[in-house]
Amino acid sequence: MEQLSDQVMAFIPLFVTVALVVLLLLALHWLLLARHPEMGNERRLPRQLIMLVLSLAATVLIAIALPVSESTRNQVIGLIGVLVSGLIAFSSTTVTTNLMAGLMLRNTRPFRVGDFIRVGEHFGRVAERGLLDTEIQTEHRELVSLPNTYLITNPVEVVLSDGAIVSVTLSLGYDLHHGQVENLLIEAAGEAGLAEPFCQIVELGDHAITYRVSGLLSEVKSLLTTRSNLYRAILDTLHGNGIEIVSPRFMNQRQLSETTKIVPASVIKTASTELSKPEEIVFDKAEQAQAREEKKEELKSEIKALGVQMKSARGDDKQHLTEVISEKTDQMTSLEHPEQDVDSEQQGSARQPSSPK
Repeated sequence: MEQLSDQVMAFIPLFVTVALVVLLLLALHWLLLARHPEMGNERRLPRQLIMLVLSLAATVLIAIALPVSESTRNQVIGLIGVLVSGLIAFSSTTVTTNLMAGLMLRNTRPFRVGDFIRVGEHFGRVAERGLLDTEIQTEHRELVSLPNTYLITNPVEVVLSDGAIVSVTLSLGYDLHHGQVENLLIEAAGEAGLAEPFCQIVELGDHAITYRVSGLLSEVKSLLTTRSNLYRAILDTLHGNGIEIVSPRFMNQRQLSETTKIVPASVIKTASTELSKPEEIVFDKAEQAQAREEKKEELKSEIKALGVQMKSARGDDKQHLTEVISEKTDQMTSLEHPEQDVDSEQQGSARQPSSPK
């Protein structure tokens, strides 16, 4: 009976250690991760690494608390080290490569949140930048996560935020003088809202001349809308001047005279024909992410300027500046956790008493 009691007493430190370690890990998991479900990958990764290191440390503590001899305990700890080293050796290649690529992208800063980028066959606006991958929102409102190694091993085309060139290429027959076509295409680019439009002849084909009309777009957020407007303006301008946009090898089974042109009848634009901007629907997440980043940068600058003022402030002025800095700090926190603000507003509206009828 005494031997059984001694054995039970020997396991008590192990049970206590396991219980404390499990409770501590659960509490830290809730504080760092579970209560922030809306947290992005960029801010989640450091916390996940902290939980991984703490879990390894907890495993070593449990091994130390085992009621075995010192040599056996050392063997168990050595076995844990071998297992961890093996896991790192097998999995660290991809993770480490993406991590280093993410750090490289942060230092070089080839693009920012909200920028239009094209990598290979992928095109969209940057919605989130992480240490392991970068998330873009495509023209179809899909979210695509690109590994950072893919971004540093492939050319990245970035649309500059201060202006981009919008171009359209089309082919017209040799029966049209290039001077007339160039003037009409430049006129169409101006009607589409492009600045400094210009036209180029890019190819003299066997049956047609290939033209490219381009212009500067200062507001890159409306890239899709402006490109569509440019197509529409080219159709209206060329058809309005009696120029048909059709292949010289065009063949129709209907009998047409030589003077008949394939030009649709002009229509009067009405309010119902005006299209809404697709960017407002397609790039909603990227737009919100860019707005948050810009607001955070603005708040950081304001807090830095207020901190400089506090060094020379005294009395009530210093107290006022402290309150303003605290308020702006709270605003930055709310920008990092936008979902919490939405939930709090909904809960606040739910707690408001209904007005008597």
